[in-house]
Amino acid sequence: MELLASFWDLIVHLDTHLEAFVAQHGAWVYALLFAIVFCETGLVVTPFLPGDSLLFVAGAIAAVGGMDVVVVTATLVAAALCGDNVNYWVGRWAGKSIFSKYINPIHLQRTQAFYERHGGKTIILARFMPIVRTYAPFVAGIGHMPYMRYLAYCVAGALLWVVSLCTAGYFFGNIPAVKSNLTLVIMGIILLSISPGVIAWLRSRSVQRQG
Repeated sequence: MELLASFWDLIVHLDTHLEAFVAQHGAWVYALLFAIVFCETGLVVTPFLPGDSLLFVAGAIAAVGGMDVVVVTATLVAAALCGDNVNYWVGRWAGKSIFSKYINPIHLQRTQAFYERHGGKTIILARFMPIVRTYAPFVAGIGHMPYMRYLAYCVAGALLWVVSLCTAGYFFGNIPAVKSNLTLVIMGIILLSISPGVIAWLRSRSVQRQG
């Protein structure tokens, strides 16, 4: 319970914690940002780490001189790409053997067919959906999505995700109304990020009930 409370405090007061880290450790903040985004996108066991809100807050702190916005953006793009590629290759090399007892071969074939038809769109859209973005590269690897095709959409998605959210934080994060209500803004970003998944789940439930 105490661990959960600490994690919740980190999420809703991310701006305070990140500012304190910058003040105490300076340039080491770039290593911290890289580690968080790499783990959130690259390890299937850590989808709960902050992603969208972290990028927004990092942009806001960079705007007041706490960090260099170019270095922040480059660091986060590199972390997202490294994480996704590790996740993809783990899925491709070991995913099927590790989860062979738990994965229905028919479902795996369907996954592969889905990625062949919609893989690019899935990889890009998943960037903006917490938890989904953690598992999308892993499933793409299991489904043997062609790597060069995967990589092209992965790069596009990483650039779009990082640049859009860091830019939003840079230009809007220090507006007085936003800064004084940053906790609410962070919560709004989280809710907005998970809303597509919630809507899809509700639609699925509705279809099941009608069926």
